[in-house]
Parts: sequence; C-alpha cells; structure tokens
Amino acid sequence: MTESLDATDWAILTEVQKDGRIAYTELARRVNLSASATKERVRRLEAAEVITGFRAEVDLERTGYPVLAVVRLKYPGTRHEPLRRLLAERAEYLECLRTTGDDCYVLKVAATSMSHLEELVDALAVFGSTTTNLVLSRTLPFRGPAEPRAADARPTR
Repeated sequence: MTESLDATDWAILTEVQKDGRIAYTELARRVNLSASATKERVRRLEAAEVITGFRAEVDLERTGYPVLAVVRLKYPGTRHEPLRRLLAERAEYLECLRTTGDDCYVLKVAATSMSHLEELVDALAVFGSTTTNLVLSRTLPFRGPAEPRAADARPTR
C-alpha cells in the first residue's frame, strides 16, 4: 500500500535521508514544525514503514574493502533459497536486487583484493553465469527518493 505523503512528510524524509542522526529540534526547525509534531510525524512514518531504518554510511576503502564490483547473475533455476543462504552468510555481498531481463540478479560486492573478488564471484557462479564490472568511482552515491513531480508540473515547450 502506498502511503499518502504530504509536503511536510517529504521535507522530513529529505532531511533524515541526508542525516539520520539529526536532532528533532533541528529537524523541526528545517521543516517548520514544533519538535513534538516533528517527532510524531517521524514516528508515524516509521509505523507506516515509510522509514524502515537508519544506517551509517561506511567508507569501504577505509574499512579494508578497496574493490567494489557489480555482479550480474543469470540464475536458470527456480530454487532461490541456496542463493539466499549464501548471501546471508557472506557480508561482502552488500546488496542484491532481483531483476527482469537477461540477468536474474544484480549484486553489489565489496572485496579486500582482486583474488577475494574472484572467490566471491566463483561462489556465485555455482548458481549460473556471471558478468562482473569493477566500479571505478561513485558518480552519484545512493540517495533516497524525493517527492514525485506532478504530471502537470512538467516543463512545457
């Protein structure tokens, strides 16, 4: 179910996505509400599972994972539980998306070295064919959603 979000909800989401540790008083100032009203809005967004958690961004290189790759997996089988078990066992698989098209899964993988990456890709290759791309840089780091633009707000020519 899609939650009905107003402009204030979107303002709150924008701010907490920038800084999940922002104090309610500062968040309230930025979205023009009282601190108690802001706290209630955040709690409502959490209860509705619009906000599903708060996380720290970690620099992979500084934690010993200088190699970042995107691995695409063609998975011909229908039993996905063994793959899910592998993903749960290995923290190096940072994200896994089930997709349509030629590839069934797209994974973001962090490794300590090229040989470590090879080991991780080999573990995936048991399930099907893989294509691996090394990440050279993050042109646009992950960002959450912003308020959708209304259909009538599109620029006219």
